[in-house]
Amino acid sequence: MSVILKEIIKNKMKQLRKEELLYYSNQYGITLTETEAKHILKYIHENDFDIFSLQEIDKLHKKIAEITNHATANKAKNLFLQIITAYGLENYFQ
Repeated sequence: MSVILKEIIKNKMKQLRKEELLYYSNQYGITLTETEAKHILKYIHENDFDIFSLQEIDKLHKKIAEITNHATANKAKNLFLQIITAYGLENYFQ
């Protein structure tokens, strides 16, 4: 994956709004409160991490579990991994 495409994805995550996160979580059957969405986005916006690193995804998963609960964090991580597989992007994640 090109560096430019990675930067576009990273920037989109940094600009994600609460309304968008709530919309997507609802669309994929992941229950989030407004407060949880706000705390998740605060973490995403304030911390620098490589979304293409499986190690960093695990850290994000743990943080989401702290903010919400393990079931919600697991649903989110499983959905993310399913999307990666569905689009054949496994090679881009280390």
